[in-house]
Order: sequence, then C-alpha cells, then structure tokens
Amino acid sequence: MTRVACVGAGYFSQFHYGSWFRMEGVEVVGACDLDIEKARATGAPAFDDLGAMLTEAAPDLLDVILPPPAHAATIRAALAAGVKWIICQKPFCMDLDEARGIVAEAEAAGARLVVHENFRFQPWYRAIKAELEAGTIGNVLNATFRLRPGDGQGPEAYLDRQPYFQEMPRFLVHETAVHWVDTFAYLFGPAEAVYADLRRINPVISGEDSGHVIFDHGPVRALFDGNRHLDHVADNLRRTMGEALIEGTRGVLALHGDGSVTRRAFGSDVVETVLGPDTWDGFGGDCVHTLQSHVVGAMTGGTALENEAREYLRVIAVKDAIYASAAEGRKIVLEEA
Repeated sequence: MTRVACVGAGYFSQFHYGSWFRMEGVEVVGACDLDIEKARATGAPAFDDLGAMLTEAAPDLLDVILPPPAHAATIRAALAAGVKWIICQKPFCMDLDEARGIVAEAEAAGARLVVHENFRFQPWYRAIKAELEAGTIGNVLNATFRLRPGDGQGPEAYLDRQPYFQEMPRFLVHETAVHWVDTFAYLFGPAEAVYADLRRINPVISGEDSGHVIFDHGPVRALFDGNRHLDHVADNLRRTMGEALIEGTRGVLALHGDGSVTRRAFGSDVVETVLGPDTWDGFGGDCVHTLQSHVVGAMTGGTALENEAREYLRVIAVKDAIYASAAEGRKIVLEEA
C-alpha cells in the first residue's frame, strides 16, 4: 500500500484528493492546510502543521497542492523528512533559478520530483500522440490551439473560482499557456524558438489575458492563440478550454470542445472519429487521476516517468523566453535550461 499525504486544500485540490481516494493500492494518510477546517473537509486525517504531518503520517509520497511561493520550502521539508517521491503543482517554483536549485537538492537526496503538469495526460492529447506516432497524418507542419474559456470578461472575472488570477502580474502565459508549452513539447519535441505578442484586455486584472505565441519545433510551427474573453462550442468551456488543429502532409487532426478528436485525410471531405466525446464530469478528462496513477505506476512497477522536474526546467525556460519575446518584439532562440 502506497502512503500518500497532501499539503494544500484550496480550490483545485478537490481533484487531487478525489483521485487519490479512488486509486487502488493507495492510502491517503494526511491532508495539511493552514486552515484546519479545509484540511478536515478533505476526509483525510487533518493537520495544520506540515512537519507534524510528515512525522506522524510518514508518507511514501507527498503531493504539493500549493501556489509557487510555498513550493521550495515545502519540498525542502519533505526532503528533510526523508520523503523520496514528491509531486508538485505548477507553475513550479518562483523562477528558473529557484527551480534549478530545488531539482538539484531533490536529486542529491535521491528523491524523485514530478511536476503536476496534467494537460498532456488528457485523453485527447494521448489520442493525438498515438496518431502522430502511427503516422496517420504524415509529416506534421502546423499546429494551432485556440484557447477560448470565455471566463475573462467584466469586473467579476475569475472571482467565483480562483480570485488570485486578478492579482497575478503574469497571467495568461504563466498560469495557463504553460500547459501548452508542455503539451506541444510532448507532441512535437522541445521548442527551439518562440515569438510572442501579448496584451491585457480586462483592466481589472494585473497581467496579460490575451496573446499569440509561435513556437518552432523543428519542422513544426505551433501557434498558441489565447483569449480568455472569447468562447468556443462546448457544453463545458473548461473541458478542453478550446480547439486545436494538427495539420500534416497526409491529413488533419482536430480537437473539438466536447473532447472528441477527428481525422480528415488530405484531399478528402470525409471526417473520421479517432476519439469520441468526453463523458467525465470532472476536470480535463480525469487527467489528474491519469497523472497520479502514472506516478504510482512508476513507484511500484518501475515504469518510465514523465514530467520529472529536471525535464520541466525546459518548460520554465520557454515560458521566460515568451515574456522576453513579447517585451523585446523579436523571436527568442532557446538555449539549454
């Protein structure tokens, strides 16, 4: 039985706890939050002191569900307590230097540190990846994702769910587009260069809420076209948060707002279904559960592990390059992270 403890009981933690509680071979031995009532509401043994939880619960794995300012100290506490498996929510750490330092400390302690970057685990991206590996659309040349969650209009934007969004000095890319920095890398390999044009539309928020980012992935040009003010066709605008096209020399894959993926061969008007509409009522096609199951599988079965923090440093470097590109008005060529 794998003993899992979690620190953090905010809005998104519900998906973490819900997943852990229904996972076979896992026992949730602790939930920690400064607000003890929030910790108790999770249904796990509740703590308001991280050190006490690490000592008393003795977890095999710590799931860090906190914002970036708390990441470094929390991970260091887990390492000091001898925890050898840690999952940490994104955005990971405060900046690239801090992230590098934490990665080095985890490696020195012999711990496996994974970033909870879950979008690549959504079923539609796994289906698209399988199509690309099978070569069904030939050589990919272009990819576009249009972010259209429709939640960014007016003075009340984000207040009902994640009010801190309004105060983030860097918003669209740092909090949201980073999902596609990682997903594009998963699908097409590491980004080699970026060009970005970012803007703020809603005056009540601090950071940017709209923008275009062009990524060079070898022969693939990938476009992230994000605007939180606009919507797309979907029963749940947060299911896929938008629509995508992956275009190759032999055909096109399309991701739709219901989570389905279709394929059309080059020169044809026949559209085939690759993946049917998503039926999961929770977040993102149950991608949190898929990610957490993936990590437990690596712990117990020795399977290959995605999203280790060392690999994720590249995502942070690309994110920083996007902001540099927008500020300087030029394409930024990426160096090693």
